[in-house]
Amino acid sequence: MANPNIINATSILGKTVFDADVAVTASAIVTNAASSGKILKVNSLIIANIDGTSAADITATIRNAAGSVTNSTIANTVSVPADATLVLLSKDTSIYLEEDMSIYLAASVAGDLSATCSYDEIS
Repeated sequence: MANPNIINATSILGKTVFDADVAVTASAIVTNAASSGKILKVNSLIIANIDGTSAADITATIRNAAGSVTNSTIANTVSVPADATLVLLSKDTSIYLEEDMSIYLAASVAGDLSATCSYDEIS
């Protein structure tokens, strides 16, 4: 597993991914595959409650790419009120995902939360 030296980067690509319906079971919103030769700098992770009447909880974890091992928890059952937005990560709190790492999201209610994640893919 390589960890690229970002001072010698040959490419930095800005990317944004969306998860319109955070499922009740955990699913990855962004993954850096094993042996990718890249590092991902996660700049923002925003959770929006798209349900007009009920709050829902979000849990965000850093796991291996296969999702079988949890390395850290970013947020654990944090309530997002109806029609509200929660910023879990921002430029002030950005993190790096090395190879074989992912950010997984799980919601307490399927279909109530939407996620947006912006990151730099560095190689």
